[in-house]
Amino acid sequence: MSAQKGSAFLLKIGDGAQPPAYQTVAGLRTTQMSVNGDTVVVTHKESGGWRELLSGAGTRSVSVSASGIFLGSDAEASVRAHALAGTLADYELSFEDGEKMRGRFLVQRLDYAGDFNGERNYTLQLESSGAVLPA
Repeated sequence: MSAQKGSAFLLKIGDGAQPPAYQTVAGLRTTQMSVNGDTVVVTHKESGGWRELLSGAGTRSVSVSASGIFLGSDAEASVRAHALAGTLADYELSFEDGEKMRGRFLVQRLDYAGDFNGERNYTLQLESSGAVLPA
């Protein structure tokens, strides 16, 4: 197994159609995905002093963080519109090996920053709503 390029880890947003067509959110320099899960403990007297967990139970979620240079793309405008409206959108995470994951996400946070003589940057945080599945 070879190392994969970080530049090939892409975030894409759906166009709202069914099925959605996805457009790359341009300008991203860093992208991070975290899979989170809560556990359900089912330890009982006969567990022998060891904690036992219930497989498949609990709440799972996916968080996506990204940051980059603002380019004014249609995809960036769509992300901003969903952030301002507080609405869910379809997103796709695409990896160099061709693997893709799709799900509905809410823009948890969208920040813009810029220096007088520099580019305009943005960071965003997405939180999943429902299942995030391989595509």
